[in-house]
Amino acid sequence: MIAFGFTGGLTVITAQRFGARDYDGVKMSVFHCLLAALILSVVLTCALIFSLNPLLRVMNMPKELFADAYDFMFVMSLSTVMIVLFNLLSGFIRALGDSKTPLYFLIFCSLINIMLNFIFIKYCGWGVIGSAMGTLTSNAVSVIICFIYMWQKFPLLRLDKKFMRYNSQVMRDHLKLAFPMALQFSILSFSIMIIQSVCNSFGPDIIAAFAAAFRIEQFATQPLLALGLSMATFTAQNWGAHLLSRIRRGVKYAFIMSTIISIAGFFLIRKIGSGMIAMFIDTGDNVSGNDIALILDVGRQYLIISTMFYFFLGMIFVFRNTIQGMGKPLLPLLSCILELVVRAFSAIVLAAAIGYKGIMYAGPLAWLAAGLLVIAGYLYYIRKFSKSDRFLWTMGEIKQQLRQNGPID
Repeated sequence: MIAFGFTGGLTVITAQRFGARDYDGVKMSVFHCLLAALILSVVLTCALIFSLNPLLRVMNMPKELFADAYDFMFVMSLSTVMIVLFNLLSGFIRALGDSKTPLYFLIFCSLINIMLNFIFIKYCGWGVIGSAMGTLTSNAVSVIICFIYMWQKFPLLRLDKKFMRYNSQVMRDHLKLAFPMALQFSILSFSIMIIQSVCNSFGPDIIAAFAAAFRIEQFATQPLLALGLSMATFTAQNWGAHLLSRIRRGVKYAFIMSTIISIAGFFLIRKIGSGMIAMFIDTGDNVSGNDIALILDVGRQYLIISTMFYFFLGMIFVFRNTIQGMGKPLLPLLSCILELVVRAFSAIVLAAAIGYKGIMYAGPLAWLAAGLLVIAGYLYYIRKFSKSDRFLWTMGEIKQQLRQNGPID
């Protein structure tokens, strides 16, 4: 999550430079993004490896699951550099207006991941480590094909010796966005770890139920996340070009699409969610019928509650990423802190009051609070900028018309 936020913040600057048609700035941005991302990869890898034991203990990992969890995360930590690079390269491609290709690469590598997991676990007998190795290998493949495509399709993104010089001011401009976005994603990740820690205290069956339901929730909400990412790049490009009207139109259509996706997810997951949960349950000799029934019931309850709040999650993705595309990271960071506080408070207090069912409300209540905040923040910023920078926005619209229609008589 840190890598995801950090690289997203870096490539916002790339998109702004491209939107402003500052192509030298784009090349300088690419070099400084790569430098910052490689340093981050080393730091994250070392931090993850050396903190695995205490982290798993703090999260109340049951003894019977501890060894597998440690082995899986150790191998996954070695793929951190690939995760960082794939997110960065995908961000570069999106910054130049191609949002479809990174999606195709992600789908392709997800299929490779599934295939390798099947081979490594079933035929090689590597167990949990096989799953991690499949993920590591697919991440490496994704980086390679993404780099080849970027090199051939976008000469503007190729490293140029002329621009491969460190500039402290340029790096500061990138880090001003990258650090807050990394912090906000790490806060979200930390809040999920708190919920997982509380969940782990209820035993393996509850862990299995929440793990299965959470995977299904991730699947259902990926379109909302993708829509939000597209808004960050779209806003950054138009912010650089001073086209405020296009940002408003983009937000309007993103709001409509997000609402439709949320409603569709509500009905779809309620209809097929229970069957999908069953796919994640190990029905071996050590699992009784009562255990299976409990896992299915808990997972189904979780999905019923969370689907009612998908609308607010979609609003978070749309408006938070739009504000970040404007180069204003403070409010998104505050929304993440609010989400952390509400999520942690709800998980701890409600779980103590009504048991594991209290955990089910933690995420939805956090979405509600953070969603309302970013909606209000967007409305504030859009009014502020339209009044204070009216000349710049007008000139941006005129330049756009000239590029499209030629000189005005």
